[in-house]
Amino acid sequence: MVYIPNSEKDFQEMLKTIGVKDFEELIKSIPEELKSDRSLPLPEPLTEMEIEAEIKEIASRNRSSETLINFMGGGVYDHYIPKVVDYILSRSEFKTAYTPYQPEVSQGTLQAMYEYQSMICELTGMDVSNASLYDGATGLSEAAMMARNITNKNHILISETVHPLYLQVLKTYAGSLKLDIEYLPFKNYITDLAALDKKLNNNTAAVILQSPNFYGYLENASAAAEKAHSSGALFIQGFDPISLAILRPPGDYETDIVFGEGQALGNHLNFGGPYLGLFAAKRKYIRKMPGRIVSVTEDTQGKRGFVLTLQTREQHIRREKATSNICTNQGLNALAATVYLALLGKGGFQKVAELCTQKAHYLHDNILKIEGFKSVFEAPFFKEFTIHTPIPAAEIVQKAEQAGFLAGVPVSQFYPERDHELIVAVTEKRTKAQMDSLITFLRSL
Repeated sequence: MVYIPNSEKDFQEMLKTIGVKDFEELIKSIPEELKSDRSLPLPEPLTEMEIEAEIKEIASRNRSSETLINFMGGGVYDHYIPKVVDYILSRSEFKTAYTPYQPEVSQGTLQAMYEYQSMICELTGMDVSNASLYDGATGLSEAAMMARNITNKNHILISETVHPLYLQVLKTYAGSLKLDIEYLPFKNYITDLAALDKKLNNNTAAVILQSPNFYGYLENASAAAEKAHSSGALFIQGFDPISLAILRPPGDYETDIVFGEGQALGNHLNFGGPYLGLFAAKRKYIRKMPGRIVSVTEDTQGKRGFVLTLQTREQHIRREKATSNICTNQGLNALAATVYLALLGKGGFQKVAELCTQKAHYLHDNILKIEGFKSVFEAPFFKEFTIHTPIPAAEIVQKAEQAGFLAGVPVSQFYPERDHELIVAVTEKRTKAQMDSLITFLRSL
């Protein structure tokens, strides 16, 4: 079946308009060695029923995180999601809603955004939140760009303990924005604050840390914030939203901008996305924030209503005054986070964080009892930690999968030279029996 509706006559008219005699002339700039001879080994055509059966057979070979005991982390986590979250998300008024280009007629969508923003502010201790960004990585890059716009400086100091994929996204942004990115080294898997003192200068726009960091350990964020502010720079912090149920929020130590990955708040693993970026800042920087901000107001009859107050992108205001090219927000994912937080409440949310911490420390302590396994550094951690393995970590992960485990994230996936380091994450879903099974498996190696 041909899905392209153009006839041969249509093709000839297009080629004539372009000014070439045939398609080959149109693509003559492409080197011959890169062109396919089109002799692809394609199977014979099948009926719709046969195709469906074949696809199902192929899909049956997959092994999902539902059938494997999941200890992977590295920015995406296997938390429990109450069934009512999916039920509410599947309602047609939410699931089929499109970006409100005439926002005030979309009161339900605006209210959901407003509730989400309020919860993120309460969680982080910050003054204002936007209605979400694409993911945690874009949140970091937008925060760096926002710092440049606020300070009119372009030097960014960022710790090497920030997630390496986030660092790659920032590097991509930096190329066109002319940001001067300088990395802060780490000592014992924690940012070296002595190096921060040496690298701060009058052109530093911001200092960026992530806590818990990529390796799971807690950074001394309050000390870093103090050092940044003393030199006139902003302080930006990445965070795990679940951790803030039991850890001091960034707003308590005058953090200027915060970013984070919101997947852990009611969003499934989803094969790697879509997720949502959490983003909040001090009130005085609200007009420099990317994305959308919803506010509550009253109409002429005194009734409460919601309005899209700020949407500082180039589509809505003069291009040179745009703060970002972020076009929208992750509305359905942000709604999942809102429903999840509302369902758990303060007590339930704190319980999730406590279970993660207690179980992670139980597994950590028992792995260290196995000969050959060592902690890379004794430091406070939340639900994730890094261990030094007696054999290459990637090899352990491969063998563990055959035994029914997703054992963790090999650091060599990002830094090939560090092939004996494994990042292990534990959420509230993991039972003592599952953790003991992983311990038994590791001991068998």
